[in-house]
Amino acid sequence: MRTVVVMVMLVFLPFVTPAYAKTAHYEAVVAEPFLELHTGPGRGFPVFHVVDRGQRIEVLKRRTDWFQVRTDRGVRGWVKLEDMSGTLDVSGSATQIRDPDVDDYKARRWEVGVGLGDLDGASVISVYTGYHLTRNLSVEARVGDVSGDYSDGWLATVGIVHQPFPAWRISPFVMLGTGIIQIDPKATLVSTEDRSDQVGHVGLGARMYVTKRFMFRTEYSSYLTFTSEDDNEELDEWKAGFTFFF
Repeated sequence: MRTVVVMVMLVFLPFVTPAYAKTAHYEAVVAEPFLELHTGPGRGFPVFHVVDRGQRIEVLKRRTDWFQVRTDRGVRGWVKLEDMSGTLDVSGSATQIRDPDVDDYKARRWEVGVGLGDLDGASVISVYTGYHLTRNLSVEARVGDVSGDYSDGWLATVGIVHQPFPAWRISPFVMLGTGIIQIDPKATLVSTEDRSDQVGHVGLGARMYVTKRFMFRTEYSSYLTFTSEDDNEELDEWKAGFTFFF
């Protein structure tokens, strides 16, 4: 199951690493002797073009501390944050570059996170992604790896999250959802067969805006497992972790 979690994280990675701010296009003027354009957003990408002083560039979007720009000749490349600080706006003033802040937190659409915790005595690590339908309502999908003394397994759920106070820096929420839990007993300890059961869950928690595009998240969930036997099982989960939003 750990391989499954890694694969899911790799699936989520494209959502995390782009981190594109939907910056409105604006123009800047190169004030330094030259401005280097890289082929990609990172120091490992080579410089392939140089823009001379006095030429205009159009800023298209931002990825963490890198900006994609387009020259007046249509050449596109990536510029470091510190280099962008050496440009001027069209009025001749220093270009103002705004970092993500609490306003972006309030207006977020997507979020991706990882959490660690306890599921009825077993250790659990999970990854999730969520999309905000409105300021108060979002949908989430998650998958977790469960590791206990007598069995291992995984848990996958989808659900609805209601956030009554989305503008609060520390914002409580409630959850409702369903999913599947797979239990794989450790053969050397027990002889029970593997099980796959449907679960329903309710929960509550809180998000806390930390800085830039990061939040701290803690939550409690109560699961009801619909087994093939006469008695359904109840599981309690406590979890905390960090979330990246955009």
